[in-house]
Amino acid sequence: MIRKSLFLFLGLLIIGQQAVKAQFSTENSGEFIFAFSNIERLGVEVPSKMRFTCFFHIGQNYHYDFTNNFGVFTGYGVRNIGIVSDENGVITKRRTYSLGVPLAVKLGSFKDHLYIYSGGEYELFFHYKQKQIIDGSKEKQTDWFSNRTRRFAPSYFVGVQFPKGINLKFKYYPENFLNTSYRGKDFGVDVNYSDFNKTQLFYISLSFNFQNKDLKKIYNPDPDPGRMALLKN
Repeated sequence: MIRKSLFLFLGLLIIGQQAVKAQFSTENSGEFIFAFSNIERLGVEVPSKMRFTCFFHIGQNYHYDFTNNFGVFTGYGVRNIGIVSDENGVITKRRTYSLGVPLAVKLGSFKDHLYIYSGGEYELFFHYKQKQIIDGSKEKQTDWFSNRTRRFAPSYFVGVQFPKGINLKFKYYPENFLNTSYRGKDFGVDVNYSDFNKTQLFYISLSFNFQNKDLKKIYNPDPDPGRMALLKN
Protein backbone atom coordinates (compact mmCIF):
# COMPACT_ATOMS: atom_id res chain seq x y z
CA MET A 1 0.00 0.00 0.00
CA ILE A 2 2.81 2.38 0.92
CA ARG A 3 4.67 1.48 -2.29
CA LYS A 4 1.59 2.20 -4.43
CA SER A 5 1.03 5.52 -2.68
CA LEU A 6 4.67 6.43 -3.27
CA PHE A 7 4.44 5.63 -6.99
CA LEU A 8 1.22 7.66 -7.24
CA PHE A 9 2.84 10.60 -5.49
CA LEU A 10 5.88 10.47 -7.76
CA GLY A 11 3.66 10.23 -10.83
CA LEU A 12 1.64 13.28 -9.78
CA LEU A 13 4.85 15.14 -9.00
CA ILE A 14 6.24 14.44 -12.49
CA ILE A 15 2.98 15.52 -14.13
CA GLY A 16 2.95 18.68 -12.03
CA GLN A 17 6.52 19.53 -13.02
CA GLN A 18 5.72 19.00 -16.70
CA ALA A 19 2.62 21.19 -16.38
CA VAL A 20 4.73 24.00 -14.91
CA LYS A 21 7.14 23.72 -17.85
CA ALA A 22 4.34 23.62 -20.44
CA GLN A 23 3.98 26.47 -22.90
CA PHE A 24 0.50 27.99 -22.72
CA SER A 25 -1.33 29.70 -25.57
CA THR A 26 -4.88 30.61 -26.54
CA GLU A 27 -6.49 30.25 -29.94
CA ASN A 28 -9.66 31.68 -31.50
CA SER A 29 -11.60 29.90 -34.21
CA GLY A 30 -14.77 29.59 -36.24
CA GLU A 31 -16.00 26.73 -38.43
CA PHE A 32 -17.53 25.95 -41.80
CA ILE A 33 -19.51 22.78 -41.05
CA PHE A 34 -20.54 20.20 -43.65
CA ALA A 35 -22.89 17.91 -41.72
CA PHE A 36 -24.27 14.51 -42.70
CA SER A 37 -26.72 12.21 -40.94
CA ASN A 38 -27.86 8.62 -40.73
CA ILE A 39 -31.64 8.62 -40.14
CA GLU A 40 -33.81 5.54 -39.78
CA ARG A 41 -37.53 5.45 -38.95
CA LEU A 42 -39.40 2.22 -38.15
CA GLY A 43 -36.50 0.22 -39.53
CA VAL A 44 -36.46 2.06 -42.88
CA GLU A 45 -33.67 4.41 -43.90
CA VAL A 46 -34.85 7.99 -44.41
CA PRO A 47 -33.14 9.99 -47.19
CA SER A 48 -31.06 12.83 -45.79
CA LYS A 49 -29.20 15.84 -47.13
CA MET A 50 -25.92 17.53 -46.35
CA ARG A 51 -26.32 20.57 -44.12
CA PHE A 52 -23.87 23.45 -44.50
CA THR A 53 -23.54 26.11 -41.81
CA CYS A 54 -21.07 28.89 -41.05
CA PHE A 55 -23.11 30.86 -38.50
CA PHE A 56 -23.12 31.06 -35.52
CA HIS A 57 -19.83 29.32 -34.71
CA ILE A 58 -17.36 30.72 -32.20
CA GLY A 59 -14.81 29.14 -29.90
CA GLN A 60 -11.58 29.44 -28.04
CA ASN A 61 -9.00 26.75 -27.28
CA TYR A 62 -6.39 26.70 -24.55
CA HIS A 63 -3.20 24.87 -25.53
CA TYR A 64 -0.62 23.35 -23.21
CA ASP A 65 2.52 22.27 -25.08
CA PHE A 66 4.77 20.04 -22.95
CA THR A 67 7.33 19.84 -25.76
CA ASN A 68 7.46 21.05 -29.34
CA ASN A 69 5.90 17.73 -30.39
CA PHE A 70 3.40 16.80 -27.67
CA GLY A 71 0.61 18.77 -26.06
CA VAL A 72 -3.04 18.93 -25.08
CA PHE A 73 -5.84 21.45 -25.46
CA THR A 74 -9.27 22.21 -24.08
CA GLY A 75 -11.60 25.20 -24.37
CA TYR A 76 -15.17 25.90 -25.40
CA GLY A 77 -17.20 26.22 -28.58
CA VAL A 78 -20.69 27.31 -29.66
CA ARG A 79 -21.98 25.63 -32.82
CA ASN A 80 -25.04 25.35 -35.02
CA ILE A 81 -25.48 21.62 -35.80
CA GLY A 82 -28.35 19.52 -37.08
CA ILE A 83 -29.86 17.05 -39.52
CA VAL A 84 -31.97 17.34 -42.68
CA SER A 85 -34.40 14.67 -43.91
CA ASP A 86 -36.22 14.49 -47.23
CA GLU A 87 -39.11 12.07 -46.77
CA ASN A 88 -41.74 11.73 -49.52
CA GLY A 89 -41.24 15.31 -50.66
CA VAL A 90 -41.34 16.69 -47.10
CA ILE A 91 -38.06 18.35 -46.12
CA THR A 92 -37.55 18.64 -42.37
CA LYS A 93 -34.60 20.60 -40.99
CA ARG A 94 -33.74 20.13 -37.34
CA ARG A 95 -30.92 22.01 -35.68
CA THR A 96 -29.69 23.03 -32.26
CA TYR A 97 -27.13 25.41 -30.87
CA SER A 98 -24.67 23.63 -28.63
CA LEU A 99 -22.09 24.66 -26.07
CA GLY A 100 -19.22 22.19 -25.92
CA VAL A 101 -16.02 21.60 -23.95
CA PRO A 102 -13.35 19.55 -25.79
CA LEU A 103 -10.32 17.70 -24.48
CA ALA A 104 -7.69 16.49 -26.95
CA VAL A 105 -4.07 15.43 -27.35
CA LYS A 106 -1.92 16.62 -30.23
CA LEU A 107 1.29 15.48 -31.91
CA GLY A 108 3.41 17.30 -34.45
CA SER A 109 5.67 20.30 -34.87
CA PHE A 110 4.06 23.15 -32.98
CA LYS A 111 6.63 25.75 -34.01
CA ASP A 112 5.58 25.04 -37.62
CA HIS A 113 1.85 25.02 -36.71
CA LEU A 114 1.58 21.51 -38.15
CA TYR A 115 0.11 18.71 -36.04
CA ILE A 116 -2.59 16.05 -35.76
CA TYR A 117 -4.99 15.78 -32.83
CA SER A 118 -7.71 13.54 -31.43
CA GLY A 119 -10.11 13.77 -28.54
CA GLY A 120 -13.65 13.99 -27.27
CA GLU A 121 -16.17 16.68 -26.43
CA TYR A 122 -19.27 16.98 -24.27
CA GLU A 123 -21.97 19.37 -25.47
CA LEU A 124 -25.07 21.02 -24.06
CA PHE A 125 -27.92 21.46 -26.58
CA PHE A 126 -29.62 24.69 -25.56
CA HIS A 127 -31.68 26.14 -28.44
CA TYR A 128 -33.67 24.01 -30.88
CA LYS A 129 -35.28 24.97 -34.18
CA GLN A 130 -37.08 22.87 -36.73
CA LYS A 131 -38.39 23.82 -40.15
CA GLN A 132 -40.69 21.89 -42.47
CA ILE A 133 -40.89 22.61 -46.18
CA ILE A 134 -43.73 21.22 -48.31
CA ASP A 135 -44.10 22.44 -51.93
CA GLY A 136 -42.26 25.64 -51.06
CA SER A 137 -44.43 26.37 -48.02
CA LYS A 138 -42.45 26.69 -44.78
CA GLU A 139 -43.34 26.27 -41.13
CA LYS A 140 -40.97 26.54 -38.19
CA GLN A 141 -40.82 26.00 -34.45
CA THR A 142 -38.22 27.05 -31.89
CA ASP A 143 -37.65 26.03 -28.31
CA TRP A 144 -35.10 26.70 -25.56
CA PHE A 145 -33.72 23.54 -23.92
CA SER A 146 -36.08 21.44 -26.01
CA ASN A 147 -37.10 17.91 -25.07
CA ARG A 148 -37.01 17.00 -28.77
CA THR A 149 -33.25 16.55 -28.65
CA ARG A 150 -30.82 15.15 -26.14
CA ARG A 151 -29.86 17.65 -23.46
CA PHE A 152 -26.22 16.53 -23.41
CA ALA A 153 -24.28 14.73 -26.15
CA PRO A 154 -20.78 13.23 -26.31
CA SER A 155 -18.73 13.29 -29.49
CA TYR A 156 -15.33 12.18 -30.81
CA PHE A 157 -13.09 13.98 -33.26
CA VAL A 158 -9.82 13.79 -35.15
CA GLY A 159 -8.18 16.50 -37.16
CA VAL A 160 -5.09 18.11 -38.59
CA GLN A 161 -3.80 21.63 -38.13
CA PHE A 162 -1.93 23.05 -41.12
CA PRO A 163 0.36 26.08 -41.24
CA LYS A 164 -1.26 29.48 -41.81
CA GLY A 165 -4.15 28.55 -39.47
CA ILE A 166 -6.06 26.14 -41.72
CA ASN A 167 -7.69 23.32 -39.75
CA LEU A 168 -9.57 20.23 -40.99
CA LYS A 169 -11.62 18.11 -38.57
CA PHE A 170 -13.93 15.08 -38.62
CA LYS A 171 -16.43 14.75 -35.77
CA TYR A 172 -18.83 11.94 -34.89
CA TYR A 173 -21.76 11.81 -32.44
CA PRO A 174 -22.29 8.17 -31.41
CA GLU A 175 -25.71 8.74 -29.82
CA ASN A 176 -28.99 9.80 -31.42
CA PHE A 177 -29.50 13.49 -32.11
CA LEU A 178 -33.23 13.30 -31.32
CA ASN A 179 -34.67 12.27 -27.96
CA THR A 180 -36.53 9.02 -28.65
CA SER A 181 -38.60 9.51 -25.46
CA TYR A 182 -40.26 12.65 -26.81
CA ARG A 183 -44.03 12.65 -27.34
CA GLY A 184 -45.84 15.76 -28.55
CA LYS A 185 -46.79 17.74 -31.61
CA ASP A 186 -44.70 18.81 -34.60
CA PHE A 187 -46.41 21.41 -36.78
CA GLY A 188 -49.78 20.49 -35.24
CA VAL A 189 -49.40 16.74 -35.80
CA ASP A 190 -48.99 14.18 -33.00
CA VAL A 191 -45.52 12.61 -33.06
CA ASN A 192 -43.70 9.85 -31.22
CA TYR A 193 -39.93 10.08 -31.58
CA SER A 194 -39.51 6.44 -30.57
CA ASP A 195 -40.31 5.77 -34.24
CA PHE A 196 -36.76 6.96 -35.00
CA ASN A 197 -34.31 4.08 -34.73
CA LYS A 198 -31.36 6.27 -35.70
CA THR A 199 -30.68 9.98 -35.93
CA GLN A 200 -26.90 10.01 -35.89
CA LEU A 201 -24.88 13.04 -36.89
CA PHE A 202 -21.33 13.48 -38.16
CA TYR A 203 -19.58 16.30 -39.92
CA ILE A 204 -16.44 17.59 -41.59
CA SER A 205 -15.42 21.11 -40.70
CA LEU A 206 -12.98 23.60 -42.15
CA SER A 207 -11.78 26.34 -39.87
CA PHE A 208 -9.11 28.99 -39.54
CA ASN A 209 -7.51 28.82 -36.11
CA PHE A 210 -5.23 31.65 -35.04
CA GLN A 211 -3.36 31.93 -31.78
CA ASN A 212 -3.84 35.24 -30.00
CA LYS A 213 -0.14 36.05 -30.22
CA ASP A 214 -0.33 35.68 -34.03
CA LEU A 215 -3.38 37.95 -34.23
CA LYS A 216 -1.53 40.60 -32.25
CA LYS A 217 1.28 40.50 -34.81
CA ILE A 218 -1.23 41.04 -37.61
CA TYR A 219 -3.28 43.83 -36.04
CA ASN A 220 -0.62 45.34 -33.75
CA PRO A 221 2.76 44.70 -35.39
CA ASP A 222 5.89 45.54 -33.48
CA PRO A 223 7.04 49.07 -34.37
CA ASP A 224 10.09 49.41 -36.57
CA PRO A 225 13.02 50.46 -34.33
CA GLY A 226 14.44 52.73 -37.03
CA ARG A 227 11.11 54.48 -37.52
CA MET A 228 10.71 54.95 -33.77
CA ALA A 229 14.19 56.50 -33.56
CA LEU A 230 13.28 59.01 -36.28
CA LEU A 231 10.06 59.89 -34.47
CA LYS A 232 12.01 60.55 -31.28
CA ASN A 233 14.36 62.87 -33.13
